[in-house]
Amino acid sequence: MAVGGHPKCEFHALYADHHGWLQGWLRGQLGDGGDVAADLAQDTFLRLIAARRQPSRLGERPRALLTHIAKGLLVDHWRRKRVERAYLDALAHLPAAAAPPAEEQLVVIETLSRIDALLARLPAPTREVFLLAQLDGLTLQQISDRVQMPVITVRRHIRKALLACMALAC
Repeated sequence: MAVGGHPKCEFHALYADHHGWLQGWLRGQLGDGGDVAADLAQDTFLRLIAARRQPSRLGERPRALLTHIAKGLLVDHWRRKRVERAYLDALAHLPAAAAPPAEEQLVVIETLSRIDALLARLPAPTREVFLLAQLDGLTLQQISDRVQMPVITVRRHIRKALLACMALAC
């Protein structure tokens, strides 16, 4: 790889040297997934470019960083697939006439995926308290009794989760 050259040339060299390897590695992780592996490999390099990391500053082991970025993208991919399967399974129980059009389904899947990712980033107690309030409809006192924490702490966790949700909406 060119060191100390023009960044565009450095990215080209990095891509040429490692793209095939990365795509093969992703195919192995996916158990096939040729098109998905190709997309994730591209996204890995796009993330690197978006982060404005200069290839000459990646050190002697650029594959370590590429693998790290690709692993995060794999987690996002698998999370989205899990959410998509759950949503489509729920739709399968509806009469065909009640199912939303395909375009709406994609919007819902994308929104649910973003919410799922947000919830995964919350600390476990915050996530648990929030889900008990939102999905199970428990009161603050009921949540407090169930998770063995003071009502004021339950309220703080719910506030934290709601603020995160509002930030996601912006």
